Amino acid sequence: MAIISAYMVPHPPMIVPAVGRGSESSIEETTRAYIEVAKDIAEVKPDTIIVTDPHTIMYADYNHISPGDRAEGDLSSFGAPNIKFKEQYDKELVDLIEKKAEKEEVFAGTLGERNPRLDHGIMVPLYFIRQYYKGGKIVRVGLSGLHYYDHYKLGMIISDAVTTLGRRAVAVASGDLSHKLKDDGPYGFDENGPKYDEKIMDVFRRGALGELLKFDESFCDKAAECGHKSFVIMAGMLDGLSVETRVLSHQDVTGVGYGICMLQPQGTDDSRHFLDADLNKIKNELNDNYKKKDPYVNLARAAIYEYVQNGKELEVPDNLPGEMISKRGGTFVSVHKFGDLRGCIGTIAATRKNLAKEIIGNAISAVSNDNRFSPVTKNELDYLDISVDVLSEAEDIDDMSMLDVKKYGVIVTSGSKRGLLLPDLEGVDSVEEQVRIARNKAGIGSNEKITLKRFEVIRH
Repeated sequence: MAIISAYMVPHPPMIVPAVGRGSESSIEETTRAYIEVAKDIAEVKPDTIIVTDPHTIMYADYNHISPGDRAEGDLSSFGAPNIKFKEQYDKELVDLIEKKAEKEEVFAGTLGERNPRLDHGIMVPLYFIRQYYKGGKIVRVGLSGLHYYDHYKLGMIISDAVTTLGRRAVAVASGDLSHKLKDDGPYGFDENGPKYDEKIMDVFRRGALGELLKFDESFCDKAAECGHKSFVIMAGMLDGLSVETRVLSHQDVTGVGYGICMLQPQGTDDSRHFLDADLNKIKNELNDNYKKKDPYVNLARAAIYEYVQNGKELEVPDNLPGEMISKRGGTFVSVHKFGDLRGCIGTIAATRKNLAKEIIGNAISAVSNDNRFSPVTKNELDYLDISVDVLSEAEDIDDMSMLDVKKYGVIVTSGSKRGLLLPDLEGVDSVEEQVRIARNKAGIGSNEKITLKRFEVIRH
């Protein structure tokens, strides 16, 4: 079997009468839709209910899946201690998901649980489901700071594990929509809030799940949604399937958007492998771009491939321009994946025999020793966008008036602490911001005295 049905649902605690104490009447339409979802789940009698939960533990680079045999929780933090839950986890399915994720080099699993108790992101859906269906174990899947593609891929892995074990499973994507729909709402208003709600409900109305991968993350942040990646995981569970969708409700009376939708798989559809289509397009575009890149970037790329695939440092090729062999200097190698930084390591001044050696060493460090990120894996290689900066010799300056955020990088020093920031970075629009970030990178306090150096770069 596979995923037999899927549901988009919200999780406002006030929808539970013991919490809302009458205020839940304002979202009665949502309540009626929730009951319809619960009855539908009871009718299909799943072995497992897979809930993607925005409020379980979240890591920047790892999707947490709740471990163990069982979990409990209650709504005491919302004034309803008598609303209690005791749930049994589908441990066999969780174990297989974790194994498949490791094999596919997807950063997800049961490590790092901090609080085993259930939270309202899963208890609100269960409140309705358990009124009509007492059966079925659960799987609780958290979100992360990783890209939408990683969440979609996790959904595909979950579906594959479900199929391998022959489970009859349903997917419940828990998540509120925008939290910024009204001036008098709890989070205020942002013009992106209503736009997000309109756009997301249109996507589900049309069953155009691949478009979930196209939402701009800054747009989602401004809208203050909490469920988008939850919906993306669910979309991954339905990869390659035609889907019949029914939008049951959408309300925004509280200033927070609540949407409910039912999705019924109808059979295979090769045109709906959305992740594969996106990744093939990105891979082809990057390959075309690398054909136009200069030897600096292609040397860094070759060094990264050699190290990640074979664990070896690349030998300096024979066909490099003479300046890469004869000159020395500091270099930075920056690696992006799907537009997000994946690693950046560099040297302020020369540390190796020549520029070629400097680039090779920093390229390897960027994908293996940047402590902000886990090491790059083989499966990521085809989707890396690599750039190389060659630094001029740094010069002392008297104050920030001698900086230009677009032209010069900055080195901030205080005692033994030193921070560097490259020039012309996206989102860094002022000298003050540039120096502040460099201070923070070095752990230099705002009141500590500093000296400044500036440098120029040639960006490849």
